[in-house]
Amino acid sequence: MSHRCGVRQAQKEKTRRALLDAALRLLEDQSLSSLGLREVTRAVGVAPAAFYRHFRDLSDLGVALVEESLGSLHHMIGAILAGQDGDAERIDATVAAVADHVRRYPAHIRFIARERHGGVRAVREAIAAELDRFADEVATDFCPRLSAEDWPPEDVRMLAELYVDHMVMTATAFLEAQAEHPGAAGASGASGAADVEDAVGPAGASGAAGAEGAAGAEDAAGAEDERRVAATARKQLLLISLGRHHWRDG
Repeated sequence: MSHRCGVRQAQKEKTRRALLDAALRLLEDQSLSSLGLREVTRAVGVAPAAFYRHFRDLSDLGVALVEESLGSLHHMIGAILAGQDGDAERIDATVAAVADHVRRYPAHIRFIARERHGGVRAVREAIAAELDRFADEVATDFCPRLSAEDWPPEDVRMLAELYVDHMVMTATAFLEAQAEHPGAAGASGASGAADVEDAVGPAGASGAAGAEGAAGAEDAAGAEDERRVAATARKQLLLISLGRHHWRDG
């Protein structure tokens, strides 16, 4: 009996996962408010009735996607804030972590960027609540140092929200940079330039070598766009940091 229950539970989780993945794919080109339930179940190959064994409705599925999309980034950035000393180190680590997360999970970031101000209230509220929890963690991390500088709690919270808003803005900027070069592999730094040189090959190359050259050029363009986004994000975070140090001067 326990074995059969285990098999049924595994199948249930597999179907739930398939529904989430199908919805995420379909939401790459449309908003949740325009997505149809039958569209999702058709993509998975299950009857519409099966959907209701996993989610109450599409907004419930959207909330599950919010938890999945923001949960890992929420904890990852929290670990960076707790584990880095010095403003420059935190800035570099945060920007690098956001860039890596967007490269790994572009569909999740696209979903959050579109639905944060989208037409499904439950999903908007879930995103806002998740970002609020993130701001709480950032404020808790800042509080011991800023309290010593005579910061009132409401100003600490304001600063935390500023960092969270910047994180979301930076993630969206990285996503847009990737969208400009969909064939790019996400290479960055000196390694991206080296890959381009290897791919282009000698002058007059054609066929496979030409295709590799085009792919390498796309990688280089994508890497350059990512570097520009990262540089801007670092400058903005540095500006926030400098302002923080002088906020109580007056």
